Amino acid sequence: MRTRIAAGTALLLVAALAGCESEGDGSADKPAAKAAQPSPKVDCSDTSLGQAEWVKNCSGKAAGTGGDGRDEAPSADEKVHALGEPALTVGDEGVGVLEMTPTTVVFAKESDGDAPEKDVFAVITVKKRPTTATPAEEISPMGSGGWQWRAPDGQALDEGNGESFNVVLGDFNTAGPVQPGSFVWDAEAFDLTAAQAKGGTLVYIDGEGTAHQWKMPVADSGPQVAEVKRDLSTVG
Repeated sequence: MRTRIAAGTALLLVAALAGCESEGDGSADKPAAKAAQPSPKVDCSDTSLGQAEWVKNCSGKAAGTGGDGRDEAPSADEKVHALGEPALTVGDEGVGVLEMTPTTVVFAKESDGDAPEKDVFAVITVKKRPTTATPAEEISPMGSGGWQWRAPDGQALDEGNGESFNVVLGDFNTAGPVQPGSFVWDAEAFDLTAAQAKGGTLVYIDGEGTAHQWKMPVADSGPQVAEVKRDLSTVG
């Protein structure tokens, strides 16, 4: 009799312990882990995007600049574009969005009789088009951004350097804000040595401090070569 009672008691203890373990780990009560919801993707080529939404989702890494922004290096757009590829850039003082498209590069020994201080002028035509309902303007050369030519050895040269300020193209010469629904043509010029001109990169630092880059061909290229040469008075 005592043997049966002892055996029964042992079975009850085992069952009780098993029940405690089941309640202790709470596995039955744990809700299934919630699957991470991907954030909605924004189509950065959608021209109906508002400025704030575009800057938040499409403008690349924001530059941490303080004061006039000159004491910190700009962030860089991850993609290095080819000649003819557009890039969306933030306008001067962060206002509006400009689609910048360098279309043609010409290497010239003179511009309307003016020779370069070094070896050659690199002249690049640029199409500028706002992509939001806000007028947008290229950042001022007097500010913390603007256009640069980065030589193969890494040296950065600003537009208008040397004698390149004398390069003025009648058909590619605009300034001021560009109105929504329109586009304008402009040109950037650099005074370069032969080594600096071969395999350089065109860089534009926009109103947010992001550096957009285009790899430049080593010879005249693009649909406006003949037109640019006529403007430079180098045909003939």
